[in-house]
Amino acid sequence: MKKVLTKFTRNVPQWQPRVTPVDLAEASEAQLEALQVTPSNTKVSDYVLTLAHDVESLKVRSPLFNAIMYDKGGMSRAERELSALGASMHNHCIYCAAVHAARHAQLEKTTDVTDGLFRDGAEADLAPRDRAIFDFAVALSDSPPRVERQQVEALRAAGLDAAEVLDLILSASLFNWANRLMHVLGDPVRELDGVK
Repeated sequence: MKKVLTKFTRNVPQWQPRVTPVDLAEASEAQLEALQVTPSNTKVSDYVLTLAHDVESLKVRSPLFNAIMYDKGGMSRAERELSALGASMHNHCIYCAAVHAARHAQLEKTTDVTDGLFRDGAEADLAPRDRAIFDFAVALSDSPPRVERQQVEALRAAGLDAAEVLDLILSASLFNWANRLMHVLGDPVRELDGVK
């Protein structure tokens, strides 16, 4: 038996799709071509296999994801993960929050930020730069028009330059979109041991 998760953790759950993912053994040539580029160039997940039902969208989505989250320059990788985490926490996407919290902790070599966020939520005690990034990602996730000039000024005061602000906007926006797709297409689950 599986339990749908409702609590944030760095322990990445399984993602159980509601739509049957594309079976690689039965995938069309176009689907296989679109699947050659995967997020972070890792194995093909059930989520990506589910998205493969819309080949044209997937052909654009994976390279865009990789460019936003992994290209050099601009915000650091850890800060992009913090932005994705802010969006995912605001949207209550348990799966994405776990993935990006785990990556942030790995890149920063500490769990302090993610422990604080999961324990205290948006009120967690964060360094000024992390606070500005997290707050901006949450505001953008809530409603793009809610982002105010003071928040952009807080980013600049925290030391972000124009390229870093653009990376923040792109990473938070990407995960607002991805979170909504994940919510509609499936659920974060854990196997319950010993339950039939």
